[in-house]
Formats: sequence, C-alpha cells, structure tokens
Amino acid sequence: METTEAFRGLESRSSGRVHETADPTGIPDEVGRVEPTYDYDAVDPADLFASGSRDGHWRFDALLPFPASHARSASEGSTPLVPTERLAEELGVDAVYVKDEGRNPTGTVIDRGMSVAMTAVAGVAATGADVEPLACASPGNAGQSMAAYAGRADLRSYAFVPSRCAFSNKAMTNVHGGDMRVVGGRFPDAAAAVDEQLATEYTDLNEFATPYRHEGIKTVAFELVGDLETPPDVVVVPTGTGEVLAGVYKGFVELTRIGAIESVPRLVAAQPSGCAPVVAAVDRGRDEPEPWSTPDTICGELEIPDPAGGAAAVEAVTESGGDAVAVDDDDILASAVAVAQNEVIEVGATGGAAPAGAWALAEDGFFDGDETVVLLNSDAGLKTPDVLRSHLMGQGI
Repeated sequence: METTEAFRGLESRSSGRVHETADPTGIPDEVGRVEPTYDYDAVDPADLFASGSRDGHWRFDALLPFPASHARSASEGSTPLVPTERLAEELGVDAVYVKDEGRNPTGTVIDRGMSVAMTAVAGVAATGADVEPLACASPGNAGQSMAAYAGRADLRSYAFVPSRCAFSNKAMTNVHGGDMRVVGGRFPDAAAAVDEQLATEYTDLNEFATPYRHEGIKTVAFELVGDLETPPDVVVVPTGTGEVLAGVYKGFVELTRIGAIESVPRLVAAQPSGCAPVVAAVDRGRDEPEPWSTPDTICGELEIPDPAGGAAAVEAVTESGGDAVAVDDDDILASAVAVAQNEVIEVGATGGAAPAGAWALAEDGFFDGDETVVLLNSDAGLKTPDVLRSHLMGQGI
C-alpha cells in the first residue's frame, strides 16, 4: 500500500515495537492493539496546516497513514466550528463553540475514521487479497458509515445492529447497499452475533479492531487548532465506545509532538447516567472501566456497557487533566433541543450529551471563567428526530 513519508508503521501499545506495515491483518493477534505512528520530527506544523486548495480532513495527510491521492473519501471533515455566544454566557466562560460533526457525509464523526479504514482495506484488496466481507457491530452510525464507504470501494459489508437501532440508520445502511442483520437486544448482543452468524472469514472494521477508525477521528483536533489558531482550553466529547475521545486525544498529543501546540486541552467524557462506565472508572481512579451491569439510556450510540476503547478514553481524560461527567437522559435531550432552538444547529440525542455535560460541569465549578470551550456534536439531529420529538411530547409540546 502507498503510505505517507512520515508514516513509520503500526506500533504495539504494549511493547512499543513498530511493525513496518500498514496492513494490520499481517500482525499476530497476540501483539494486541496497534497504533499508526510517524516520524514526528519530519512533520513541519506549517506544512500540516497549509491546506492550499484542498478541503476535508485528508488535507492533513502529512500525519495520516495514506496520501490524500489514494484516499477513499467523500469530503468528510472541514466541519463548521460554530460560535455560540448564548451558551458562553450561560456557562460563564469566555467562548463556546460547537464542532458540528453532523455535517459529515452520513451525518456522523465516524465518517472520518471510516474513510481512513476503508482506504486501508482498499489498499489491501488492491494487492489481490480477499478482504470481503467487511463487518462491524454498531449501535447504528458506524454500520451506516461502513455501508456508505464500502459502496464507494465496491466491497460487500455486513452491519450487525441491535433491534433498538434508530430507523434512520437501518434504512440508510440498506440504501447505501450494505447488508444488515438486526439482532434482538442491545449492542453487546449485536457484537456477539458477528462471529455467531457470519460463517466465513471477514475483515473486522469494529472500533480498535482496525487501528484506523480513531486515527481518522484525530483530525478533529487538527481542525480545532487550525480554525482557532490556538488550542481550546476544554473539549467536551460524547463518549460511548471511546473511539472518538481517544482519537481527539491522539490528535492533540501529536500536535504537541510536532511543536504545533504546547499542551493538550482538558478533555471531558460526557456519558448518560444510565450507562457511564468511563465516568465510573475516572471517579474511582481505575485505569479502565468495568462493564456496566444494567445499561439503560435512550441515547443508543452511547449505550456501550463494555467499551472497546474504555481504557483509551480514561487515559485521554486523566492525561489531559480533564474530567468525566454523567448526565440524565432528560438533560441530554433537553440540551439537544435547546441548542437547536437557540443556535440553529441540529444536535442529535448523542451530541446533546456535550452541552448537557458542560452545564453539569459549570454547576460543579469546573470552569474558571476565561476558557474557550468546544462542544463536539457527534451526529446530526436527523439521526434521532423521533427521540427528540418524543421528549417534547413528554413535556406536553
């Protein structure tokens, strides 16, 4: 596969050994989790942020594994960073921005990572290797995104989703040409069904099974620094599997390594109180979460009782000096509605965890008052309009 000049290979998180390949399927399973790594001394910050005429997150290919010329892309990234003066006043801080990831091709931040992951898969397929079918378990967004990018690469994909998955995800997964298995129960049931129901070898595109999903998501951090010219002080991230928080954290860490910024902003994991394993781990001083025994939240994308990226999410919070906050479903939905009604932006049930978490932090005295705060809207309001409308109906509206 064609790789970028700075790309060194896939580094084992446990041993630190760098495997000089971009193909994770060639690395023994016992190596465990691997991460793309780079020759950071070879990357000039000025070159990284010099987009020229290029748009989208592939303009940062100096710190991505594959060159933009080989990307499987639909112009994901370059999402708006929307200033919200009213939110800043309510939170008592200097400035608040909403990073609106709902503007990505399938309406989710996961498109960034799926674009990079599919570029890797297509590169392996080009060598003559049999990569089909592609498969992942998903609360909904990742399955839809995989179907879209697999269609672009002309590859078969299977999304395994729980029966609670939003209808919009189910419908669009099929519209994009992907196969879908709806599994009774919740997300863990869908995850278990992949091996139970796929009686063949497959390419695993689950979060952290591929090292490339959160690798693409790290470009959120690059865009925040590029748009603001200085890093924000606090970034609040709705957290389910942990891949988004881990990706954003890695992006900021890499910017410190190339000298683009001096320090990583404080990162906050926002989770629903009905399923908050990362919050519980941070509160108890643990390195990784314990499985949440009785998950119960209307925010399906965040109902991940045993997150694959749980340890990575805890690391992002603790190493950045941030925090983790649990908020009730009613507060999440009310926050999503409030942002839509006051700031135009359509925030999904998942994204509503960010403003809800920020308000909870403000009440606890987390902010000093001079911060620039970014709230990550991780998916579009049209992903879950029925959930938001039901919330209003419950209030008699």
